[in-house]
Amino acid sequence: MKLPIIFSIDDDPQVLQAIQHDLRQQYRKKYRILATTSAREALESLTELKKKGEEVAIFLSDQRMPDMTGVEFLIQARKVFPNAKRALLTAYSDIDAAVRAINDVQLDYYIAKPWDPPEEKLYPVLDDLLSDWLSDYRPTFQGLKLVGYQFSPRSHELKDFLAGNLFPYQWIDVENDPKAQPLLDLYSIDHKDLPAVVLEDGTVLVQPTLSDLGGKLGLKPKASEGLYDLAIIGAGPAGLAAAVYGGSEGLRTILIDKRAPGGQAGTSSRIENYLGFPNGLSGADLTRRAITQAQRFGVEFLAPQEVISIQSQGLYKHIKMADGSEVVSRAILLSTGVSYHKLENESLDKFTGAGVYYGAATTEAYAFKGQPVYIVGGGNSAGQGAMYLSRTASEVFICIRRPSLTETMSQYLIDQIEATPNITVLPCTEVVEGLGNERLECLVLQDLDSKEQRTVKAGGLFIFIGTKPLTDWIEMNIIKDPKGFIATGRDLTRFANFKEVWKHDREPYLLETCSAGIFAAGDVRAGAMNRVASAVGEGAMAVSFVHKYLAEN
Repeated sequence: MKLPIIFSIDDDPQVLQAIQHDLRQQYRKKYRILATTSAREALESLTELKKKGEEVAIFLSDQRMPDMTGVEFLIQARKVFPNAKRALLTAYSDIDAAVRAINDVQLDYYIAKPWDPPEEKLYPVLDDLLSDWLSDYRPTFQGLKLVGYQFSPRSHELKDFLAGNLFPYQWIDVENDPKAQPLLDLYSIDHKDLPAVVLEDGTVLVQPTLSDLGGKLGLKPKASEGLYDLAIIGAGPAGLAAAVYGGSEGLRTILIDKRAPGGQAGTSSRIENYLGFPNGLSGADLTRRAITQAQRFGVEFLAPQEVISIQSQGLYKHIKMADGSEVVSRAILLSTGVSYHKLENESLDKFTGAGVYYGAATTEAYAFKGQPVYIVGGGNSAGQGAMYLSRTASEVFICIRRPSLTETMSQYLIDQIEATPNITVLPCTEVVEGLGNERLECLVLQDLDSKEQRTVKAGGLFIFIGTKPLTDWIEMNIIKDPKGFIATGRDLTRFANFKEVWKHDREPYLLETCSAGIFAAGDVRAGAMNRVASAVGEGAMAVSFVHKYLAEN
């Protein structure tokens, strides 16, 4: 943490040297000591100090200076650091001005020159002022700040991106946070330019794209090498596991994701049935551990980077990116996972990111503190989201079309939900309409048995219904089942066109697609179990088949 500043200003170099010496003698371990002979120079530096996240604890200013008086300086300095203590260094002839300044600038104290000995005439005064300042001092957040409108889809996208990539950040709601306007004024940001990101070094990005923001934060969107042994597309649990095993076994491995590592599991508030973690762990924690482990083995991670096509040309696979760049690899693992289905409802579509969210409980939970929220879905993700939201929301309602959760949710989650007093399950219920102006305010619910409808107040709606594989972008002849999941191994033989596309003497390996050297693992694969542990297992297993494929070629 940065040390707070004691700032002294006096146009007499000898006096300034004396005050610096005494201040450093007593306070250098807990405060930074800054000093200058020019009040105007000091004023010019204050804004930059503020932008860098510095904090001034006290200003000590001489009263008689050629460019401005000490009182005039303190009036201006107060605008930048309103909480700093203010004291004048005065000659006896200036004591009347100092007394008047107590009212003019809310002066905290005046110290007569000379202050010798400082142990009697300086330190006790400053100790008292600094103690008073420390009692109200709250360290400013030292890191990235995101300022915008809470119910803005663009703000939600940036929050989701930062959280997914494990970047700590401070969210500042421009409509409700008192820190917002001073921050906008400090960096001259207009409301129409929101959302805006303020980096730790003071750089401001207004309405940044994910690519621009990722680049500023050190993420790599472009590959550093021309050829890789294994390219993994999708950094969910399967892709992360494959990256760890590929890297640890000496394969030149690159991991590519269009948003952030972790996939749907990365957004989970609590995973309690993963082997080896009896107290559970969050998706973010699992992701952080996995990506650190992969990078320790030399795996290259590209994000945010979207793959738009793959082509197999002999022994090499060409992967084309949305920015026009290309990666060439000898083998590919498709682990792009799945996304939640959207509710086909026009009244809800307009509130997406403004009260309606798809699997975003962890990033938006605190926006709904003390408000009722609704969840649509009866799977484990919905249950985990409900438990997380119950910490802040006044009430959490789970809407399901079935009579109960027993067919779709793990028993441990059902038990937790039943034991949580502010969670209510609404069986045989569906959401038919969303109401509101610029954000979601109410929902219309329908009882599927009686067909009766009722309107309820809702701060937010979180949707966890069904999943669809992220395979629409694959244009090459990869066999998929009717729902779009990628077929692999022996299951390929059930498809009539298998022999038309598979032209090898051997059978496809267990996780191999109908294109030799291209594998699939995790939820995107037809027949997958849709569990974190099974996805991790498939990702690890895929690497053994990659080794076999590379050995035969």
